[in-house]
Amino acid sequence: MRRLLAHRFSLPLATAALGVGIVTASSSILNNHPQRRPIFTSHCAPKINKPAEAMSEENIPGLYSQDKLRSMSINITGMRIPYHGKNESFTEDQLVAREPFSQFNNWFERAAITEGIEEPNAMCLATATKDGKPSCRMVLLKGYGIDGFKFFTNYCSRKGRELEENPWVSLNFYWEPMKRCIRVEGRVERLSVEESTEYFHSRPISSQVGAAISPQSQPVPGREFLLEKEKELLANVGENKCVDKPETWGGFVVIPDVIEFWQGQTNRIHDRIRFRKRAPGECPDNVLVHEGENGWVFERLAP
Repeated sequence: MRRLLAHRFSLPLATAALGVGIVTASSSILNNHPQRRPIFTSHCAPKINKPAEAMSEENIPGLYSQDKLRSMSINITGMRIPYHGKNESFTEDQLVAREPFSQFNNWFERAAITEGIEEPNAMCLATATKDGKPSCRMVLLKGYGIDGFKFFTNYCSRKGRELEENPWVSLNFYWEPMKRCIRVEGRVERLSVEESTEYFHSRPISSQVGAAISPQSQPVPGREFLLEKEKELLANVGENKCVDKPETWGGFVVIPDVIEFWQGQTNRIHDRIRFRKRAPGECPDNVLVHEGENGWVFERLAP
């Protein structure tokens, strides 16, 4: 098996075939990755100070009328690209092991060196309130192994609050150039303060400051408010370039009980192989449900 360590912008691999232990990206990899740059989005509509008569659909930037939307030339229903061909299916005999972590490691390793995949560790994290109201967002995987999948966040953010009241989550990795996807289901646990602090101080100083000054998911007066907070903290940091990790910031590990591997097929008979923890008293028949390793079973799902 080709080792991911040969690729300098990927997460380090586990040192054993099963990915023993949690693997954490080194600070040099994090700092040198070409995609380590800020990405800004806005969830608020721009404030428009215009008289009421000027507030027509035609005069509001970025707002399309229904007639204009209907006349647009983009045919969404016709968007379709080829995936894998009939001779490129993903079958059970191609599994690198009868447990999911080695298979994840194999696909992740390939994603990290595949052209067009700049952040192989980008994943969609879905959470839900205790009442079942879902939300999702993109986060970055910062370590993985037989113990689970790690990420870091603000504990007071929306996802942090939801994880406190409902620890069940789902992760989704989608690597479009490979036409492959991995879905993970499980529950989260907090990482230790020591591990969170170690990772926090491995980040660039700008990222440490950004995490320290941001009341994540809370309304703020504007971007200048955050920039002023950043300026103040940078002035106080001084030459030692050290920011204290906020008590409200740290890591989680997702402990999986389901990991599904999906590969797209052009004929839409996609390949889906799901690993799940064996149910109490379950006896795999090795026809529909196959015996795995380390308490796992696996099965093929219809697309």
